[in-house]
Amino acid sequence: MDPRIAQLLEQGQSVWQDDISRQMIESGEIARIVAQGVRGLTSNPSIFEKAIAAGDAYDEDVARLAGEGLDAQRIFEAVAVDDIRATCDLFMPVYEASEGGDGFVSIEVSPGAARDADRTRQEARRLWETVDRPNLMVKIPGTMEGAPVIQEMLAEGININVTLLFAIDSYARVAEAYVAALEARHAAGKPVDRIASVASFFVSRVDTLVDKLLDEKIAETGDQGLAALKGKAAVANARLAYERFGEIFRSERFAPLAAAGASVQRPLWASTGVKNPAYRDVLYVEELIGPDTVNTMPAKTIDAVADHGVIARTVDEGVDEARQVIATLAEVGIDLQAATAQLEEDGINVFAKSFDSLIGGVEGKRAQLAQTVAAK
Repeated sequence: MDPRIAQLLEQGQSVWQDDISRQMIESGEIARIVAQGVRGLTSNPSIFEKAIAAGDAYDEDVARLAGEGLDAQRIFEAVAVDDIRATCDLFMPVYEASEGGDGFVSIEVSPGAARDADRTRQEARRLWETVDRPNLMVKIPGTMEGAPVIQEMLAEGININVTLLFAIDSYARVAEAYVAALEARHAAGKPVDRIASVASFFVSRVDTLVDKLLDEKIAETGDQGLAALKGKAAVANARLAYERFGEIFRSERFAPLAAAGASVQRPLWASTGVKNPAYRDVLYVEELIGPDTVNTMPAKTIDAVADHGVIARTVDEGVDEARQVIATLAEVGIDLQAATAQLEEDGINVFAKSFDSLIGGVEGKRAQLAQTVAAK
């Protein structure tokens, strides 16, 4: 195991990789990162779009499935399920050694279902049954519409990665849904010790938007002092979400569930690759280290942490300062609640656009391969 990744684990934080492709599976890259100490993996439509569009690793499967009469969306789901299932198997030793605490691989419902509870429900069940692995997590956006479905799926025993969380109130809503789901199972005499969930709280995108708003304020007012607030909002927001996590999962309400073997729903820091080259490349790792957390990173960030990351508990430091950052932003006219609502909507739209592009790419490959076969 890499020494710095081992140090993160000692601090109570698991590293997951935010990337997947057929080439990574077949080349042994996934097996290598498991040996390095990476304890899970996440995927989304943007990741699969890049993986399928690059090269010819999926061409044989696309041609075969097209020959079976599947449309582009079903072809994508079939190849994605194959990749996720194979990756679940590679992480199964981690899942077993941690007694179901880690080793998870996530697959996302279609982004177009983010505001459609019925469709989300149907897709979550279908993906869970099709992949058929205990260390799968189905990703569902933590929207207002998604929260009741998340609770329902967890109550049914489906592991859920709640995604696209930007606001502390949104985080608290899905954490409460997790607790309510476990309470329902416990009351019905069902086991709660192997139900797993993470709450994916997005980080870098908050700074990207707030920094842009600060630049606009500086241009408007000429107040260069506002520049001191840049690069502060995302970590402050995440630290306050972690504070709420502690309040919920160290409460008297959760205690009977913990006694019955239930795990907490860990905050998962997502979007932790640094977008602004002026910032330290491991900023969103070093500032959010602590117990009962996950950090899902692109491979580049994992390598940077392994090379020069400074590992120490930080996630619950400077909470008062975090509140002051949010208060100061409000004083200068930047409403973080409005910003995070915009980020949720933008996130849904970006993933939906990526999904549409992905399906278009699969359709293009399907037509191209059919033409090649016909030409022979």
